[in-house]
Amino acid sequence: MRSSNIKPISYLKANAAEVLKDLAEQREPYLITQNGEAKAVMQDIASYENTQETLALLKILALGNQEIEEGKVTPVAEVARRLRAKKII
Repeated sequence: MRSSNIKPISYLKANAAEVLKDLAEQREPYLITQNGEAKAVMQDIASYENTQETLALLKILALGNQEIEEGKVTPVAEVARRLRAKKII
């Protein structure tokens, strides 16, 4: 994050349209401060959606790793046998 993208909430209130335009063009988040403390981060919708997709994938991977650690796995040969029995493959 660029230091120029750290703005007080008063700047956001006075320049909301400009901030939104910059977010869309630069795809760099803004850190919004209040009374000198960081309070919020603003980002463009495309970056937000990418972040959400990445988090979802990471959650799936974490769940998969947890199931492996718990021994909740089925060998590939067994899965293939079951699918053939159901005439899926």
